[in-house]
Amino acid sequence: MKRRKFITTTATVSAGLLACKAEGNTKKELSKKFQLKNNIKHSVCQWCFGDIPLEDFLKTLNSLGIRAIDLIGPEGWPLLKKYDIHCSMCNGAEITLTEGWNDPKYHQTLVKSYSEMIPKVAKAGYTNLICFSGNRRGMNDQVGMQNCVDGLKKIMPMAEKHGVVIQMELFNQIDHADYMCDTSAWGIELCQKLGSDNFKLLFDIYHMQIQEGDIIRSIQNNHEYFGHYHTAGVPGRHEIDETQELNYPAIIKAIIATGFEGYLAQEFIPTWDDKIEALKHGFLTCDV
Repeated sequence: MKRRKFITTTATVSAGLLACKAEGNTKKELSKKFQLKNNIKHSVCQWCFGDIPLEDFLKTLNSLGIRAIDLIGPEGWPLLKKYDIHCSMCNGAEITLTEGWNDPKYHQTLVKSYSEMIPKVAKAGYTNLICFSGNRRGMNDQVGMQNCVDGLKKIMPMAEKHGVVIQMELFNQIDHADYMCDTSAWGIELCQKLGSDNFKLLFDIYHMQIQEGDIIRSIQNNHEYFGHYHTAGVPGRHEIDETQELNYPAIIKAIIATGFEGYLAQEFIPTWDDKIEALKHGFLTCDV
């Protein structure tokens, strides 16, 4: 082997070994005592860890001191009660992500479903209930917004009466092509038109980084419209570690600085062999 090729090959192998060692050290650090400051309320979306039975997952959250979980409907609430885990974002009233409030043909079904679900959420001691705009399907954005206003106004008095906050999630156009509520500006205008403290936006940091960026400025300028936050690494929707582009500690500090008292839920799809270690890493990264 020629000297130059030997040096290059040796350097490459050494770099690879160092990277493996660094990753090993990171996971060893996580294996030490797991303790959170809890300057922000932590939660997690169970669907990302769907191969772990819900009851086993709740036991794990208890062992970590995590007191909340996202996107569980009424069928799962008894288990949450058993393990004293709060449902920080309820679901089960929506039709689908693509069939939502922007299309009047779904209003009758949605009004009935949300009118039944809102009292259930309140009775269970929960606050947040998710909703979706639906896809455009050629519809003008302002027409779709007015349709959302017309439909949602039929359930907002009930939400206000029961202290339930209806939260519409923001999506990006890469993962959810044609979804209407795809920018914070559109969602904020909808909030303003509805004029209710019981309607907020679920600000998904992953989606909005892809769609519009400038995450911290959006949070600083518009935080009063954001009732809940989701995390994930960009690109790929994986761990929020050094492999992705967002500076989550800085983002979380910006959220806390607004006086936010709601929940921040981990919604990344783990790639580490040990998924719970990946989750612990996510919680610690956001525990500023």
